[in-house]
Amino acid sequence: MTELQIGLLIVVVTLGVLFSGLPIAWGLTLVSIVFLVIFQGPASLANLPVLMMDELSSFALLTIPLFVLLGAAIGVSAAGKDIYESMHRWLDRVPGGLVIANILACGLFSAICGSSPATAAAIGKPGVPEMLKRGVPAALATGSICAGGTLGILIPPSITMILYGLATETSIGRLFLAGVIPGALLVVFFSIYSWFATIRHQKGLTAEQLDTPRYTLSEKFEGLRRVSPFLAIVVAIAYSMYGGIATPSEVAAISAALALALVMVVYKAWRVQDQWHIFRETLRESTMILMIIGASAIFSYMMSLLYVTQTAAQALVDMNLSPWLLMLAINVFLLVAGCFLPPVAIILMVMPVLTPVLEANNFDLIWFAVILTINLEVGLITPPVGLNLYVLKGVAPQVPLTTVLKGSLPFVIIMILEIVLLAIFPEIALWLPNQAMGAG
Repeated sequence: MTELQIGLLIVVVTLGVLFSGLPIAWGLTLVSIVFLVIFQGPASLANLPVLMMDELSSFALLTIPLFVLLGAAIGVSAAGKDIYESMHRWLDRVPGGLVIANILACGLFSAICGSSPATAAAIGKPGVPEMLKRGVPAALATGSICAGGTLGILIPPSITMILYGLATETSIGRLFLAGVIPGALLVVFFSIYSWFATIRHQKGLTAEQLDTPRYTLSEKFEGLRRVSPFLAIVVAIAYSMYGGIATPSEVAAISAALALALVMVVYKAWRVQDQWHIFRETLRESTMILMIIGASAIFSYMMSLLYVTQTAAQALVDMNLSPWLLMLAINVFLLVAGCFLPPVAIILMVMPVLTPVLEANNFDLIWFAVILTINLEVGLITPPVGLNLYVLKGVAPQVPLTTVLKGSLPFVIIMILEIVLLAIFPEIALWLPNQAMGAG
């Protein structure tokens, strides 16, 4: 068999194993061992334990459990409800203000949490029932939270960006900064669409039917007071990392400590069972991610040893596609892959192949990280493995899954349009990291 035929067989077998329900880490490890034994013999397995331990001994990986701890501390508290309520009070007189409040709350929660499913669940639990009660169409109510939740992997701190940085050996600080403006633009575009959709829905409705609550200025500031600690965490993260005070690992430790202190003081989560829940969730998710990273190292080693990675990259280069036609093909592939595989698996499986191809065609890896992440965001709200769809279905069981999907589709179109915008104007992603950290 040629290297490309072996590579195609590996892809088919890997997809079959992952779709079987086997955990990603065990699936990648199993596929790697089987192909190594078949094509290289049992002796090729001797290096696997050392390879996995070397991959997991990287100091940069310390950021992952610490940022996961940050998300877990915020996620188990009523932080999502407080953020949503504060935004809602300030937008009570804006058409679609209730929907926009949820989107803005998702953006702010993403800047603290870094997890898309956690963002969708935390904001969706208080937000969706309130929107449905106020007459917001079920599709718009659930779709806006589905899409807003995806911001967790784009707006820093983002676990996905950390994994991309490790896979491509690019600066995590630059990656975080690159996601800020595109993430803010998505919040704006989502809000504009929600405003238009609400105005269209409200035509012909009476004031009684709208039933929009009004809040006094003192009530608005009271809600803002509860949100201010979260804003302080966001400011502390940004100032520490981009002010040159601390490394990403140190920033992760600072922010995790601040989050733990916040939930203990503000939400009285100081009891042993509260802390146990936080650290249990942190241990569970961190172990899952780190095991996938270790397994992906074995998978990449297998692909490289069988010369699949090098051959596939060379084949893409030899096709002599124009750079932008190549980028179009990559985006279509990522959109399709995102519908079937979780973001972590895609990054760790695909980037070893794509990195040399991107570099050969002079594409900026920091810019591509944003393109990749938005593609992965689309995958989070499209079936069959659209995780946020099922999170929202759990939050609002009375809303059919087809309605959740229908409400998410306009936001999918918006995200695809932003990818096009980034392709035309790459400075949208690159301006801030270049200004803050110098030209790369």
